[in-house]
Amino acid sequence: MTSPHTPPPQVPDFEALARNAGQFVETMGRNVSQLLKPAEAGAGGSDELKEMSRALGTVAEHWLSDPQKSIEAQTRLGEAFVTLWGSTLVRLQGSPAPPVAAPEPKDPRFAHADWTQNPYFDFIKQAYLILVRWSEDLVDQAEGLDEPTRHKAQFYLRQITSALSPSNFVLTNPELIRQTFAENGANLVRGLQMLQEDIEAGKGELRVRQSDQASFEVGRNVAVSPGAVVFRNELIELIQYAPSTETVLKRPFLIVPPWINKFYILDLNPQKSFIKWMVDQGLTVFCISWVNPDARHADKDFESYMREGIEAAIDAIGAATGEREVAAAGYCVGGTLLGVTLAHQAATGNTRIKSATLLTTQVDFTHAGDLKVFADEAQIRQVEARMAERGYLDGARMANAFNMLRPNDLIWSYVVNNYVKGKPPAAFDLLYWNSDATRMPAANHAFYLRNCYLENALAKGKMVLGNVRLDLGRVKVPVFNLATREDHIAPALSVFEGSSKFGGPVDYVLAGSGHIAGVVNPPAKPKYGFWTGGPAKGRLEDWIAAATEHKGSWWPYWFSWLEAQAPERVPARIPGEGPLPSLGPAPGTYVRIKS
Repeated sequence: MTSPHTPPPQVPDFEALARNAGQFVETMGRNVSQLLKPAEAGAGGSDELKEMSRALGTVAEHWLSDPQKSIEAQTRLGEAFVTLWGSTLVRLQGSPAPPVAAPEPKDPRFAHADWTQNPYFDFIKQAYLILVRWSEDLVDQAEGLDEPTRHKAQFYLRQITSALSPSNFVLTNPELIRQTFAENGANLVRGLQMLQEDIEAGKGELRVRQSDQASFEVGRNVAVSPGAVVFRNELIELIQYAPSTETVLKRPFLIVPPWINKFYILDLNPQKSFIKWMVDQGLTVFCISWVNPDARHADKDFESYMREGIEAAIDAIGAATGEREVAAAGYCVGGTLLGVTLAHQAATGNTRIKSATLLTTQVDFTHAGDLKVFADEAQIRQVEARMAERGYLDGARMANAFNMLRPNDLIWSYVVNNYVKGKPPAAFDLLYWNSDATRMPAANHAFYLRNCYLENALAKGKMVLGNVRLDLGRVKVPVFNLATREDHIAPALSVFEGSSKFGGPVDYVLAGSGHIAGVVNPPAKPKYGFWTGGPAKGRLEDWIAAATEHKGSWWPYWFSWLEAQAPERVPARIPGEGPLPSLGPAPGTYVRIKS
């Protein structure tokens, strides 16, 4: 059945279609065999399935324990389908009918005209949406369900419904049907070849490619800001960037990136490099580049990352510049480590960090979002057992967890594009960086999961590091605390609540977009604005309602905040010309280590 507004699929070349079907079956057999090898060897993956079954099974038990409510829920679903069928019959007779269930306006899965104009595909789409929303209501309305279990059920249900979307399958997606007929199935053969390549790249586990890997190279067209490595130890290389101004602020600046990803998210290319922009404002910028750890680093814990990371970097900056004091910024978990370091220094009388910029950083994990799904006692024990075998957590597992936060955008859109349409993904530097995974040392990651996500020890004043109990309330230095409105990793509410834990002045700023795009938003081509509104007190909703909206990037606002604290300038410093010689050009060697 076709719509009068769109041409029917062309008649395929049946000989070519049969030939491609044979290749499809042959390649599919090889791929399935490869995917089964890790399972046969007892590799991980079943733990997540068990957790999913437990959470959703608990929801089902709550409904089945009350037969009356169960019948009412089934009746609501039946009524919705009766209404949909009636609406579809009206459309089949040539008359318009309003939709029973419409997708969200920003949902790209159903953008093709046939999803609306063709009654058959419109029925499939609406039936899917009815089932999804009914299932979501079952989880949301299950009485007596503890909130952690409800949260897990919501998360895992989203994974299932995203996977089962009719947009993911050839026979239920009009766009895919048209393309498959037009290419006589050649798209499916190409897709399976790419699937095989991605399984091989993942050493038996599927790693869905999100960008054209061959288009980028660290140091060639990403991470290209000039500078030099001026210090190296087992955990870090410290990069000092070359100045672009005659004078610079006297106080040097240290960036503490997350070790869950590589630092060059802040230096993707000259047009959107936060590091280059900072240098252009007259900052002497130093950035930590964390090692991509292996079994040798298994015992490197959170204290090691503080002492051999931040504190070692500050010592090296002092040697390079002669300055005892620094300003520092931490991004994501790098910001959490910076907060821990500030609390430790406040407790021990160390006053070398004079201001802190926290970028999408959590210090209070009460409202930590969907990543808490992976951080209950049972799952942390499983992760610890897995890490004990190698001494580290494989980077692909962390990358998969982040992708699951937005499964439609970061998983299934690429599955359809790559393996069904048979199209290689476009060259996109952000997604190249996203796939450049890093491993996590066992001791460090276990401490982070337990103390932050499970016990929220830092916010409660119960975290102990180096035999020192940490209290963020003793941190009196100025803090610039940036959150982003659509952050799935460090939710805006979580960052807002964390602001109250510090004992000094905190400037809470809310940027548009999410965890990456809201931070990497250069003034030359800003995509999003930001909001300012004074101290982070009361409810976030009230703060936003009273806040002042600003067009453009938050970067100039931040630099004014920073410069006002220590405006004195000195002649620009050249990397390697001071007491610390260059150990090699930026971006160094650690960032090139692949997982």
